[in-house]
Formats: sequence, C-alpha cells, structure tokens
Amino acid sequence: MRLTILGGGGFRVPLVYGALLGDHAEGRVSHVTLYDEDPARLDAMARVLTDLAAAAKVPDAPAVTATRDLDEALRGADFVFSAIRVGGLDGRAADERVALAEGVLGQETVGAGGVAYGLRTVPVARRIARRIARVAPEAWVINFTNPAGLVTEAMAEELGDRVIGICDSPVGLGRRIARLLGARPQDAWIDYVGLNHLGWVRGLRIGGRDELPRLLADTEALESFEEGRLFGAEWLRSLGAIPNEYLHYYYFNRDTVRAYQEAAQTRGAFLRDQQRGFYAEAGRAGLPAGAALAAWDRTRAEREATYMAENREAAGVGARDASDLESGGYEKVALALMRAIARDERATLILNVRNGSTLSVLDAGAVIEVPCLVDANGAHPMGVEQLPLHAVGLVTAVKAVEREILAAAASGARADAVKAFALHPLVDSVAVARRLVDGYATAHPGLAHLR
Repeated sequence: MRLTILGGGGFRVPLVYGALLGDHAEGRVSHVTLYDEDPARLDAMARVLTDLAAAAKVPDAPAVTATRDLDEALRGADFVFSAIRVGGLDGRAADERVALAEGVLGQETVGAGGVAYGLRTVPVARRIARRIARVAPEAWVINFTNPAGLVTEAMAEELGDRVIGICDSPVGLGRRIARLLGARPQDAWIDYVGLNHLGWVRGLRIGGRDELPRLLADTEALESFEEGRLFGAEWLRSLGAIPNEYLHYYYFNRDTVRAYQEAAQTRGAFLRDQQRGFYAEAGRAGLPAGAALAAWDRTRAEREATYMAENREAAGVGARDASDLESGGYEKVALALMRAIARDERATLILNVRNGSTLSVLDAGAVIEVPCLVDANGAHPMGVEQLPLHAVGLVTAVKAVEREILAAAASGARADAVKAFALHPLVDSVAVARRLVDGYATAHPGLAHLR
C-alpha cells in the first residue's frame, strides 16, 4: 500500500512512520510520500525517518520520497494522511496573542483561537479535498488537521465518507481509565460521545459491566490521572462522566485564560521557538547518523512534558505524571484504521465521522466523535445513548459555530466571520467578536478581506 502524508515535514510524522516500521503483516504500507511546501522541513524530516529505519533494523522498511507537488504526492495513494498547519506555528502564536488581548481564550482548537484557525484552514482543506477527489478518488483520507472535526466536515463536502477524522485525546483518556480499573484498554468498551475536543466518557464496560461508577466513587483513584487532577473528583462525580481534557477550557474558563495571560510565553510561541531549534539542528550539513533522531526525541520529550501546562497551573496540580507521557496515540489509531479498511480486519475505534442518525440533536451531515465499527467499507458510527442536556447545550452551540465558520470560509463575508466568533460559548460579546475579526484580519494576510 502507498501512504501519502500531507504536512510531511511536520513534527509528528516520525510517530506515524515508527508505527509503520512495527507493522510486519502482509498488505502493509510499503511506500510513504511526504508532501510539504517547505523544503527545509521536508529534508529534516527525511533525515529523522532514515535514522528511525536504521535504528529499527527493519530490512523492508517503507520507502520514503518527498515532494512539493501535491498532484505528484497524491497519484497512486491508497491512503492520504492530512496533518497540515495553515500559517504554521507563527499563525498559532498570533491566534493566541489576539484572543488573549481581548481577554478570551486563544487555544488552537477551542474558543476564539479555534475559530481563527478554522477560518484559515477550511479553504485550504476544501482545495485539497477537491484535488484528492480528482487525482486519487479511490484513496481513503485520514484527517488529523485541526480543528479536526471541523476540517473533516469541510473535506466531507467533496469526499463523503471516504474522509475520517482521528484524534488521540479520547484514546489516551480511555486507556488511562481502563488501566485504573485493572483492564487492558483493548478489552474495554468505552462509551464516548461528543465532538472533537468536546466529548465525555460516560461509561467503561469490562465483560459487559459498567465499571465507571466504581472509579467515580474512589477519590484517590480519580485524582491519580491527568483528567482527574485537572477537573477534581467532586466535579467529575457531579457530571457522572469523565470529560475530554479540552473541556477544562469550558468548565474552568476564567482560570485558564488568566493562567495563559500570566504565562511567560503562549503554547504556540513556545512550540514555534522549540521547533525552530529542532529543524535548524536536524537540517544541519554533515550531521552524523542518528543525530537527527536524537534531536527529535529530545524535542518531543520536552513538548509532551509541557502539554497543557497552563491548565495544570490553573488547577494547581503540578507536572504531568510519567504515565501520561506514554506514546501510542493518533499514530496507532491511524495504523489500526488503515489495517481495518485495507485488510477488512474489523476494529472498533473512536473516530470523527458524519453523524447519520447517531445523535438526534444534530443533522446527518454533522461530524461527531464516537465509537465506530471499521471494516473494508469505512467507519460506521455505533449507536450511543443521547447526551444529557448540559452536554447538548455545548455540543449544539459549538456545532453551530463550526457551521458559521464553514459559511464564512465560503462567503468571505465579514458578517459571517463575526457571527462565528460571537456565537462561541467562550466569546462573551458581539463587540469583542468584531474586535477579534479586526485583530485576526490584521495578523493574518489570508484574512485581510474581513476588515
């Protein structure tokens, strides 16, 4: 099989390639094409992958080629993995800065920052989807481009059910809960439902029995893992569920905004500076074998250790636990998804797919994040219990915002963009929404038409 990675110079590409190196079954990926617009990033990443293959000592490692020509990258692809970042980390840092200046959240997928990122990304995602439909119509598209649910819905306008969104947050959450309850993650059924970065674990069944109430009753166990420490045992018991970590931005919004404002550097600015150092080192001439991979490993360890640091600061819970730093997120989901489709090996995975009739509060075309049965015909959302009212409010409000982003990206109209910002639950004023549009139009050349 042939896999094309859009955003092939991106920092997390080695995770995907590393997972492929461990796949020795018949019908595995034999060739990987990296597509990126930045030749320096492509070169650095190709070096890391060469080091990875050498370290793994795999004689038949997938061949790697790199290109800046999108059509060339797409031709012959069986799977297309989309992990682009429109505007790069400079764009993310600007998203955070503009929002925080208005006293609202600037996180890349949540709040004003997520709206701005969506406005920049959706037009590009739509163009890519059209090229895939024309050049590689039989390819399956796995989308990790953020905001993942929104971008998957935009690409589905052209690709239908052949585009499937993935995220590592539900996987990590389910894994941590299962292990606390003494079960192997693969043996547990995780009742998870919502939108990307806006979902809840409402049950975890082991041998047909829901064991989540046992965890909710145990304060010590609840506060021994990432989400338990972030939200606190009392609030989790009040909800009767374990929220995705990104719901901390909603439930503790003032606290997190204040922590972000007081931080020496925003997350986007930190990653921008960190990755500049990595790409400069990995791309240096005369680098000895293994040095690019070593630089990547060091950078990734620091990146993971500082993830959501401001939220932990707001919650007063300190550094991440070593168990929360474990790898095995979206790259393993992507590999399991490709295996299930290519080999018709049925699997149950939490994915971003079109709703159909799964959630009655949303229309059929709305992309949701739920457990899916995957086979050779794609991903099929499984039946779930309907959401409680407090969750319905958040899910429908955020989906309405996503629809306004799609409309604004298509129309280019300022009024549509203002509406997208103003309707978000974390933007508390139409006047603020108008100033946000002005700020982002100034910060991003691609949004200058919104002034």
